[in-house]
Amino acid sequence: MTRLLQVDAFADGPFTGNPAAVAILEKPRDESWMQRVAQEMNLSETAFVLPAGSDWAIRWFTPTTEVALCGHATLASFHALREEGKVGDSVTFSSASGPLVARAVGDRVELDFPATPPERCDEPEGLLDALGLADAKHIARSRHDVLVEVGEQKELTDLYPDFRALSGVDARGVIVTAMADEGGEGLDFVSRFFAPRAGVDEDPVTGSAHCALAPYWSAKLGARPLRAKQLSRRSGRLEVELRGDRVALRGQAVTVLAGELRV
Repeated sequence: MTRLLQVDAFADGPFTGNPAAVAILEKPRDESWMQRVAQEMNLSETAFVLPAGSDWAIRWFTPTTEVALCGHATLASFHALREEGKVGDSVTFSSASGPLVARAVGDRVELDFPATPPERCDEPEGLLDALGLADAKHIARSRHDVLVEVGEQKELTDLYPDFRALSGVDARGVIVTAMADEGGEGLDFVSRFFAPRAGVDEDPVTGSAHCALAPYWSAKLGARPLRAKQLSRRSGRLEVELRGDRVALRGQAVTVLAGELRV
């Protein structure tokens, strides 16, 4: 049987942040089996981790497809492995995006991910209409996603995209971001992430999107630790720090379910 945990990542407590399933494999399994498990779990990501020498290999699946990089499910995987006594205070995951280091920093997990700085681009056909926006301050494209900056936080919270139209945009997903409102929460920037093309209309908290947001906002606000919040219904907080061509992503996690997969 396969040990299976559900972990809320980038979460202040249970039922916040982004839930991910983590399957701790004892032997390799084929892609079709992993895809069926991810479909059964019906979360934005299911991670599969397998011992690989002194390290661990990791793969990520949405309910419909495998993806090349996922932050919250990597954070969840380290949290699950540590809770199960499989690793100590750090681990290196081998992945489709190269080696990824996760380590405990106080009560948080820090991920070391590749930066994916976005470059200005023309508007992909139909993008703003699909988002329900009349215009945008900036449109750019990173390795995985299209990034759209809007003028203020309220524009972001008021978005109701046409997900069918948005799935026609040629990118894994669409990041929409704004500078955070001044005052109460002490945030630097906010965002939302839509990926209907990958089977996830809106992702609650997207670590890999912050690999583009970190260099983008660091260029505007200065290369320092930045406090971010993803404004999904569940919402989630993280801290990001640009380190050359890498990004440190820091957040908390909590296990909400643990059991055995009997297939």
